[in-house]
Amino acid sequence: MLSEIALYGAFETGLIYGLVAFGIYLSFRVLDFPDLTVDGSFPLGAAVSAVMIINGWNPWLATGAAIIAGMAAGAVTATLNVRLKILNLLASILTMIALYSVNLRIMGRPNIALLSEETVLTPWYDMGLAFHQVPVVLFFIVAVVVLILLWRFMESETGLAMRATGANPRMARAQGIATGWMIILGVALSNGLVALAGSLFAQSQGAADVTMGVGVIVVGLASLIGGEAVLSPRSVLRALLACLIGAILYRLAIALALNAEFIGLKTQDLNLITAVLVTLAIVLPGARHSVKSFFARS
Repeated sequence: MLSEIALYGAFETGLIYGLVAFGIYLSFRVLDFPDLTVDGSFPLGAAVSAVMIINGWNPWLATGAAIIAGMAAGAVTATLNVRLKILNLLASILTMIALYSVNLRIMGRPNIALLSEETVLTPWYDMGLAFHQVPVVLFFIVAVVVLILLWRFMESETGLAMRATGANPRMARAQGIATGWMIILGVALSNGLVALAGSLFAQSQGAADVTMGVGVIVVGLASLIGGEAVLSPRSVLRALLACLIGAILYRLAIALALNAEFIGLKTQDLNLITAVLVTLAIVLPGARHSVKSFFARS
């Protein structure tokens, strides 16, 4: 069984990675754009906000700047694809590689400590909540606000144009939609959300590190696919809820696996656990459908 602190920690991290899953939903599901930029935009958001915070900026302004930086990174990837005709996957890899140097340049060193600095969490510690409950409450509010705003955007005229671009770009162009700009906007928004997650993660963990984005794309995909296996994405709202639920369930599964002594897993097995969970999330829905079909024929 998980301790109370471990349980809240899983929820805290799950809510942060829910924002990552929102971003990956935009690029992978809505635009059909395989984007690996997120491995660089996650630490980019952390780096920008950390540097601004230690230089005396308001934490919320620093977080907003992190979102803008992430959007800029996503726009670069999409521009390489749309304007320079570089394959989308290759364009995202090029941007991701470049962001490693950019993040080092921004921070001036591999990591920055924030333990003694004021963050977005600081005022919430005076509200009477337990120390480990504060991040969960704040990040839940942020995740719900982002979910609602993203849902309303996807239901708007621009959002519908973006969905049409991903579903059938040729038909979208025939209807007068500027598909290139829709891709740039969508990938920019996707990476802005991931940078927001990176900023909040750095502030909750008390440090920003240039390597903290390694494997973020896998975690986001695990959250997205796992959530869709639990909650069928029949609408945009259900798809976004699936992202959030999947991220929380993923972190809970990780926490349970690492805390179950009889399994014998350790922290270094995290990537192995992730690979197994993603595989199960992909295979189980198809297996469940095959079983139903078998019994229906019987």
